[in-house]
Amino acid sequence: MPDDERASLGDRLNMAYKGTVVTLGRGEGLVVATGMGTELGRIATLLQGAHGTRTPLQRRLARFASQLAVVVLVVCAVTFGIGVLRGEPPVLMFLTAMSLAVAAVPEALPAVVTVSLALGAKRMVTRKALVRRLPAVETLGSVTFICSDKTGTLTQNRMAVATVRPPPIDDAALTFDGPVQPEAELLRAMALNSDATISTDGLVEGEPTEAALLEYVHASGTSVLHVRHRHPRLAELPFSSERGRMSTLHSGVGPGTMLVMKGAPERVLDHCVQVLRNGVVSAMHREVVDRTTQAMAAAGLRVFAFAIRQECDVDPAVLTAESETGMTLVGLVGLLDPIRPEAAAAVAECASAGIHVVMITGDHPATALAIARQLSIVAAQASDVVTGDALAQMDDATLRELVAGARMYARVAPEQKIRLVRALQARGEVVAMTGDGVNDAPALRQADIGIAMGMAGTDVAKEAADMLLVDDNFASIVAAVCEGRRIYDNIRKFVKYILTGNSAEIWVLLLAPLFGLPVPLLPIHILWINLVTDGLPGLALAVEPAERGVMRRPPRPPGENVLADGLWHHALWVGLLMGAVSLGTLAWAVHIGTAHYRSMTLTVLALSQLGHALAIRSDRESLVSVGLWSNPLLTLAVVGTVLLQLATLHVPALARVLKTEALSGQELLFCFAMSTVTFVAVEGGKVFTRHRTSGER
Repeated sequence: MPDDERASLGDRLNMAYKGTVVTLGRGEGLVVATGMGTELGRIATLLQGAHGTRTPLQRRLARFASQLAVVVLVVCAVTFGIGVLRGEPPVLMFLTAMSLAVAAVPEALPAVVTVSLALGAKRMVTRKALVRRLPAVETLGSVTFICSDKTGTLTQNRMAVATVRPPPIDDAALTFDGPVQPEAELLRAMALNSDATISTDGLVEGEPTEAALLEYVHASGTSVLHVRHRHPRLAELPFSSERGRMSTLHSGVGPGTMLVMKGAPERVLDHCVQVLRNGVVSAMHREVVDRTTQAMAAAGLRVFAFAIRQECDVDPAVLTAESETGMTLVGLVGLLDPIRPEAAAAVAECASAGIHVVMITGDHPATALAIARQLSIVAAQASDVVTGDALAQMDDATLRELVAGARMYARVAPEQKIRLVRALQARGEVVAMTGDGVNDAPALRQADIGIAMGMAGTDVAKEAADMLLVDDNFASIVAAVCEGRRIYDNIRKFVKYILTGNSAEIWVLLLAPLFGLPVPLLPIHILWINLVTDGLPGLALAVEPAERGVMRRPPRPPGENVLADGLWHHALWVGLLMGAVSLGTLAWAVHIGTAHYRSMTLTVLALSQLGHALAIRSDRESLVSVGLWSNPLLTLAVVGTVLLQLATLHVPALARVLKTEALSGQELLFCFAMSTVTFVAVEGGKVFTRHRTSGER
């Protein structure tokens, strides 16, 4: 064990922990901690101290609700005061003000948010992401940092041969360009010096590393069973951490026996005197071989050296370490946990979406750095890896500065993962953290959204997480982020729709008295509009498909208000336009002397809001481009609401309850024409926006 008692767990070589699996051998141990003093106990303490935070959506909606409450109270008071000053009955104005308050408050918002999150959670299941806590659905859309583990999430969590190298005889071997055909002697050594087994149909079983070596031999076309039958094992010196190598004795090609060795290069090379390359035996240059193995290790490979001693006179009954002499190096093999095929594309998509991917692992820095380079998490020339030892020396202020630019952490302890999450959150970032082990649970709970592995994850990690990856795949996180962004966009569309319609109603009631017009709407009319226009169309906006380019824009700032990015400007000018069109209808109806002025005003206001719902399906694209039937529920909701509005005018029972009158054909045509003004204006605004942004490029 290193002298520094603060060494990371991966570097404590003489320690064993609860849950450790002993595969072979024997030994004695001294208990140094029990209960909460153990590593598992320390993790339990960290888990109790980690607290989840409110989601960005919850914070935004809470701020929006408080602001809206103040505005509604002021508007209701002003409406009541103006009406009373004009001589309207106080009771009527009180009812009007109360009806306006009901209309101004988007009471359908909680239902829309819940439905959006529930449907989003259902869609995420098809994308291999299982949501355990509903608010986490939207949180994914606000994520700015994804802190990912390496093994099993970005990689396949299995060993595989990445490269084989013949024994180097000069520094040209330091380049690894192109595949190399292994020599027969190396394949024979890999087949013989292995405790893994293989069936006649090629099924390999055994320890992961040895199984990976045997799978490579089988894939190369060499019959492992034939080689083993021809050279049966006579004796062996098993692998141990002290020896760092394994030797097996077999029947030789000719007379005598054959000794095969496999192990760490520095341990095997100590017993080699020559090399076999291209069928030619030559002297071994140790410094050249060392440089080659170091270059392979720097590439993140786990390197094994293989050596053979042909026609030796070793007696199987007396095979000892002294027999391991005069070996011939036949090749170097580099193994790697392969990267998931879709991981690189997923990381690139995160980059285009403005999301920073950070790798946090307990693995060796060199291995982690090699994977991070291949995935473009760090630059190809990057060499900086922040280790757990370095983190232990940092104060919180220094760490907050570091996390802004660091993308690679290795040999990290559980409490350090929490520190990293808290440091990012202190900078205002929205953090997603992945993990599968017990030691990941505290950080999963502390993160804005904890993501546990559904296949390899422990029960503790799953319980602490907000979401489970059914396939343990990083690409599933990216798909879930896209879904989260879609959900938040749809919630904003509903807020835009509802606020614009409500502001139009407020403008109509406020401005009509100032222009000397009669009260345009009765309390029952306000409640009716609030019921039909906020209901079905509003809910249908919750299932709007994702807009094109949703993953090619940066995440919204965590502290951003739900009304930001021009939403309140839109609600103001479009609501004012909608109110002006309705007041124009009212003035025209009064001018021609029709008694149906309230019914006409009600119809124009209701139909204008429906046209607005169709126009705001996209902030940039026209309704023609989006497609009328890309959201069939909204189209059906609009058609159904139009029919309901017509029923209030022409069905006598409804007309009596809602105090409306039937309109003539000319009046209906006028109302439909006036209600298209808002739709045309919003679509025209999008044309202007597209031309302006294209000009800026």
